[in-house]
Amino acid sequence: MLVSSLVVLLGVYAAGVGRVWRNAGYGRGIRPLEALAFACGWLALALALSPPMDEWSDRWMAAHMVQHELLMVVAAPLVAISAPLLAVLWAFPSAIRRRTLDAVRRRPFVAGWSLLTSPLAAFLLHAVALWVWHLPVLYDYALEHEGVHVVQHVCFFSTAALFWWGIAHGRYGRAGYGAAAVYVFATALHGGALGALLTFSPRVLYVPYLVDHPDGLTPLEDQQLAGLLMWVPAGLVFVGGGLVLFAAWLRQSDRRSRFPSTPSLRPRQDQ
Repeated sequence: MLVSSLVVLLGVYAAGVGRVWRNAGYGRGIRPLEALAFACGWLALALALSPPMDEWSDRWMAAHMVQHELLMVVAAPLVAISAPLLAVLWAFPSAIRRRTLDAVRRRPFVAGWSLLTSPLAAFLLHAVALWVWHLPVLYDYALEHEGVHVVQHVCFFSTAALFWWGIAHGRYGRAGYGAAAVYVFATALHGGALGALLTFSPRVLYVPYLVDHPDGLTPLEDQQLAGLLMWVPAGLVFVGGGLVLFAAWLRQSDRRSRFPSTPSLRPRQDQ
């Protein structure tokens, strides 16, 4: 079922992109780089959810952390910037597309979507999902029940995608890029704090990983490696994204300070 879902996802996006480009011209509506971003994000999803990765994550917490980081730090931002909603919309027949557009243009939907994808709301949702699902009682329960494990992965990916969607498509004013950079840096900080907690914990926090391996890492070393993966590589991605946004904010502020908007000049009337 997982394989078929991923194939359907790729097929729907490809059909939507093809229809957009047939109507608007190649590269219009959805840029080639956006299509490439979706392809890379889809590959990250396929790798994270592949049977070998699932098998390794059942035995190794470090592998499980790689799986989660692929979902949240690689696949989610790539899919978020790939214009997925536009592609999905154009994959449907024109009649369904018109009805959908009429529905999403209504004020309650627009207001709800704007609130859900605002950087602050998306930041809070992702932070809550990350910390709550790493509580030992919920983490252990997810590992023991496949359906709950799927829900955990959906929460990780969807909240991360909402977060990056809010960052990529939010309203940018004079300080917009700076505000987005703050949220990205804040995510790096609290995600790094959780990784540090796993790294420096004196005991194994999750019961399913209290297993002895014939060779290799001990359970505590496995948890420490998982924490380091969340703390360092994932943190570097967020810090890099924050620096890019901060640099964009500086450039935007510099342009506006050099070329301030000029008020309209009207001819003076002699009195």
